[in-house]
Amino acid sequence: MPIGIPNTSLQPRMAVLAFLSAIFGPATGAVIGLLGHALGDALYYGSVWWSWVFPEAVVGIAIGAFARKFAVSDGGFTKGKMVLFNIVQVIANAVAWIIVAPVLDIAVYAEPATKVFLQGAFAFLGNIIIIGVLGTLLLATYSKIAGKSSSLKKED
Repeated sequence: MPIGIPNTSLQPRMAVLAFLSAIFGPATGAVIGLLGHALGDALYYGSVWWSWVFPEAVVGIAIGAFARKFAVSDGGFTKGKMVLFNIVQVIANAVAWIIVAPVLDIAVYAEPATKVFLQGAFAFLGNIIIIGVLGTLLLATYSKIAGKSSSLKKED
């Protein structure tokens, strides 16, 4: 969904990245971030903008690094864990989109600093909203389902 800033849009796939990273960990988050963004760029724009692919992997790695603390698969994704998840995702997105992406845009593509820092700021805002709402809902729902399914016991 375009947001009025050139080549910057709301990406619901960020919620999927956060969801899978929070369940499966940093390696999965890195792969999904890299492949998801690269495929998205290739299909939507016709070429891959690598300076934005790597920051998406940074988000996946950072969220995935806290996967055990979120306790999603154990059915323990409580309000406190939701707050922790959102603190982590905000920090991860800030590093990725306010620092890494613009710096790589300048270093690799010689893009104007004003343009790329503006794009990065809007990508940051869009991503924290998408992940904060949709990502949190996905994780809370999955945690309720996963917690119930693990309560089954084998009968003698």
